[in-house]
Amino acid sequence: MRSLHQFIVKPVGDKRYNNTKEIGGIDFIVSTSEEDFKSSNRHAEVVEVPIRYKGEISKGDILLVHHNVFKFYNDMRGRRRSGKSFFKDNLFFLDADQFFAYKKDDVWKGYDRYCFVRPIDKEESYIYKPFTHEPLMGEVVIANSKLKSYGIDSGQRVSFKPDSEYEFIVDDETLYRMYDHQITMTV
Repeated sequence: MRSLHQFIVKPVGDKRYNNTKEIGGIDFIVSTSEEDFKSSNRHAEVVEVPIRYKGEISKGDILLVHHNVFKFYNDMRGRRRSGKSFFKDNLFFLDADQFFAYKKDDVWKGYDRYCFVRPIDKEESYIYKPFTHEPLMGEVVIANSKLKSYGIDSGQRVSFKPDSEYEFIVDDETLYRMYDHQITMTV
């Protein structure tokens, strides 16, 4: 079974939420809220690609998806429902604008206009900085083709626009997802 325009995906680990943490061999629930976007699973495995899709993504690749793809919600009568992407049996339809990067052969690649930036620790200065990360600065971890055409690739330090930090946990690391036009300069 294949869709005309959408990818068919399933959540990695067959779990819609990443709300448990193993400590000393015991799984602890760290969030019981289905509304908590930080605990929703954002990793999807591609089951099928669209019929006329000609891109690089193939079956078995991992996608970084929007936090609402796998979430439950309550309808007006308080009944638990799946979101608009739900198909059946833990399978979901995924539009091209619902994912931001893909992992092929253990390498993450930015999709469309999206890139991922690692926040950098604050640098010592004579000015007091009451935060843990340097503001509006980071290191590119997952670049897209447009950034690469400008000569910006993984490992490059960059500055970005305010309020463009959308947090993701990728390979146990906090990264900011942003559009390539939100990168303002290389450092």
